[in-house]
Amino acid sequence: MIAELLGERRWLRTAMFVAVFLGLLSFATHVVGREPSALQKKLFPQSFAVEESTHSLNVSTCPGYTLNDLQETKIGLAAHLSLAGPACNAFGQDIANLTIEVIHETASRLHVKIYDTANQQFTIPESVIERPSEPTSSLKNSSDLLFNYEPSPFAFWITRRSEPEATPLFDTRISSLPPTPIPAYINTSDNSTGFDGFPLVFEDQYLQISSALPLGTNIYGLGEVVASSGFRRDVGTDGGVGTVQTWWARDVADPIDQNEYGSHPIYLEHRFNATTNTSKTHGVFLLSSAGADVLLATPPSSNISLIEYRLLGGILDFYFFSGPTPQTVIEQYGEVVGLPTWQPVWGFGFHLCRWGYHTVNDTRDVVIAMREAGIPLEVMWNDIDLYLAYRDFTSDPVSFPGEEMRAFIHELAANNQHYIPIVDAAVAHQVNDTDIYDPYIRGAEQDVFVKNPDGSEYIGQVWPGYTVFPDWFANNTQQWWTEGLRNWSEGGVEFSGIWLDMNEASSFCEGSCGSNANLSNTNAPFLLPGVPGNPVAGYPECYNDTVFGPSGNMTVNGTSTYSCDTDESTGSLSKRGLGAANETGVNLNNPPYAIHNGAGRLSVKTIATNATHAPGYVELDVHNMWGMMEEKTTHLAVQSIIPGKRPFLISRSTFPSSGKWTGHWLGDNYSKWQYMYFNIQGVLQFQIYQIPMVGADTCGFNDNTNEELCNRWMQLSAFVPFYRNHNVLGAISQEPYRWESVANASRTAMAVRHSMLPYWYTLFANASTFGSPPVRALFYEFPNEPELFAVDRQFLIGRDILVTPVLTPNASTVDGIFPGRGQVTWRDWYTHEAVDATPGANTTLSAPLGHINVHIRDGAILLLHAKPAYTIEETRQGPYELLIALAADGSAFGTAYIDDGVSYPPGPSTTVTFWAGSRKLDIRSQGAYEVGPKVISVTVLGMQEPTEVAVQGKSAASEQWEYTAGLEKLVLKGLSLSLNEATVVSWK
Repeated sequence: MIAELLGERRWLRTAMFVAVFLGLLSFATHVVGREPSALQKKLFPQSFAVEESTHSLNVSTCPGYTLNDLQETKIGLAAHLSLAGPACNAFGQDIANLTIEVIHETASRLHVKIYDTANQQFTIPESVIERPSEPTSSLKNSSDLLFNYEPSPFAFWITRRSEPEATPLFDTRISSLPPTPIPAYINTSDNSTGFDGFPLVFEDQYLQISSALPLGTNIYGLGEVVASSGFRRDVGTDGGVGTVQTWWARDVADPIDQNEYGSHPIYLEHRFNATTNTSKTHGVFLLSSAGADVLLATPPSSNISLIEYRLLGGILDFYFFSGPTPQTVIEQYGEVVGLPTWQPVWGFGFHLCRWGYHTVNDTRDVVIAMREAGIPLEVMWNDIDLYLAYRDFTSDPVSFPGEEMRAFIHELAANNQHYIPIVDAAVAHQVNDTDIYDPYIRGAEQDVFVKNPDGSEYIGQVWPGYTVFPDWFANNTQQWWTEGLRNWSEGGVEFSGIWLDMNEASSFCEGSCGSNANLSNTNAPFLLPGVPGNPVAGYPECYNDTVFGPSGNMTVNGTSTYSCDTDESTGSLSKRGLGAANETGVNLNNPPYAIHNGAGRLSVKTIATNATHAPGYVELDVHNMWGMMEEKTTHLAVQSIIPGKRPFLISRSTFPSSGKWTGHWLGDNYSKWQYMYFNIQGVLQFQIYQIPMVGADTCGFNDNTNEELCNRWMQLSAFVPFYRNHNVLGAISQEPYRWESVANASRTAMAVRHSMLPYWYTLFANASTFGSPPVRALFYEFPNEPELFAVDRQFLIGRDILVTPVLTPNASTVDGIFPGRGQVTWRDWYTHEAVDATPGANTTLSAPLGHINVHIRDGAILLLHAKPAYTIEETRQGPYELLIALAADGSAFGTAYIDDGVSYPPGPSTTVTFWAGSRKLDIRSQGAYEVGPKVISVTVLGMQEPTEVAVQGKSAASEQWEYTAGLEKLVLKGLSLSLNEATVVSWK
């Protein structure tokens, strides 16, 4: 939850404003950069050898660097880079001496690191993100990636060994880039979106490096973002203008084309050769936590596109991944940042929350209502209503008393259900000496809070009033944080997992506004949603509440509430311009370089950039990692508190390696059809980032939903990894039982989800083992079909399940493309009918309200739960069935990973492999986990009518099987096949 979503109401008290203003004056020079001290200059003269001068704010005179002292190392090469001419000091002080190291770490991964020789620029510590171990011998001659360079001015380019004449994968040569200067054209009113020149710039407060790209290439990633262009990023061709993507973690309600909660400097590039009808994919990852802009552009009349990185500090630490497929690029990235955490099986159930369950009985009543409606519910959540005075690690003794919470959570557990509470990032400061709030007192004793430059506590303002912020670099923070969570659990809030919110980190004021302030004032500086003066007034597109009232129903007095005259109903929210931070009332940090932070100054709505962390780091350098470090600390704490079980975390702000510790929800979205569409690109983005457990607030968080939108969204979210319905305080209720049509749609979709659980669980086991993405864009599986490269209104679950949701109101059909260009048979999940699809183009499908189109790819074998039940545990105790969709040659394949679903680290497991071909099905298993449930039926699609069916060589009785000619479908029933034994089913 954020102040901006509440209507931008920031009525700060005069005294607070004065305190903030005076504080800002005292550290204004630190907002976007740090002046090196005299001691630093004395100790490390080589780092500051260039004489200081006024910033030019223009890189056109920057001289670049010259490579010298090149040495072959055991595992690569190393060299020095020296400034090639007079310093330009464009946005900082040029650093005269650099070092470059090049390591072929694996046959598919190349590491290029350029850093200041004196090692004074911030580098992400290995204690925060563990790096892969270096190779023990050179892989230069076997690597798929080649490092090429020019010594003066220094430039490098990366090529494939297998395609030495092809366009380089990354190319920093000025001769490869368009001529400059290039006036601003991405945003003509913002001069910083132009290009003065493309030299390598390495300054204490500004780094720049540029690479040529093939014209109109396909770029994916570079998030977190809600991109108006869709999952494929806008490189400035095909009617686009280009992209300015900013990396600065920010508490904001899902803006379009602006920076938001997380920073992920990784992109996947997919190149298609129309001459050979082949494609290859590679990846580029910049390991940096610096605030930054990255620009994707195709200058007017240019025959190439380009990418340019502009960083506010740090070093250039690049990893290149050779792929050559989208999936292998994602897996190779996982080898660097870490593979996703193992998810408990119950995490795949349906989760329910709202900001507005004001008592434990409110929460209990919802659980009861869900069961009475027969709508599966796996996990109940509480928002900040749970807290006493909005303070972390508390429960209100009147509304949520500890013992009542314990009893309620035990009731859930008795029904195989779970409970998750919220944890906000900031910790309340004591208001006076009589205020006994142990988390703050213990934290102050153990010195675990972020500080001001003078060593005093940095005091911001969040929900509980004036707050302090944990310093994840401090020595005692892990122990203190674990203690706070443990005491909370022992006090009655016996959580199964944790929800981490506001961890950008968010603050409602600017600077250390609590310093010398009246700490007893705990009022938020804005009105909460739903209170007088701040009603929740918005509704989905095409619903007019002034005519039809606040019910959100599809019909009122028998009249349809749909009120759009055209189909142009998904564009009601437009993006702000790239110069948003220069708009009236917003003052972007300047000088030296102003990244395009949508909030303006880097210290707005977060911790100020000069706040300090142990062992002397400043917020400017580590800001983007704050949420990830909280996730790591919380994950380890939950491991300690619930030993032997897999921690289940969902967090808002993320960074490379977050997936090792947490899942993610897509933030404070809106109850709009447009945002249901954005849901898909968000899920696809986070598969690239190795954070596969992801989903949106179903039915929308901000504003009011309505019956039709919630109906469609509850079905869509049943087919993404994290499935939660959650909405804002003061909005109309949107639990799925509120409308009968939504309840029916939810029951239908949830039954499919529970049936598919073995498939989902296997995909996530592969993610945690290999880094394979569970949810995939269509072109991942069909990389040589250009018509799929921009598709993001459909998606694949694994390789075998295609989902085509309705994303617009008042629709009874939906258009979807079926990959394979007619060479793949897709069958309807519900009817098993083969789709008569138009090759390479859209096919119109029936999609009445309450129905979501799901199709099975030929060649698939799916292990399914035969009897979906109310909870995941009840479902898992029931029997299995097999669904086989034969390819044209009669073959199919599938696997299933099975274990107890909760142990951490994972205990014994069994992997079952299914092969079909030559008119038989072979089932083999390997592993020590004893699978209890049996397979009771086998369905085979795409086969001719058999004359005989046998199991383990013994003919099945005629009443055990039936064949439907129109569907080419064989169903074998009455089985009891153990998945612990080899089994053969055959047919003649």
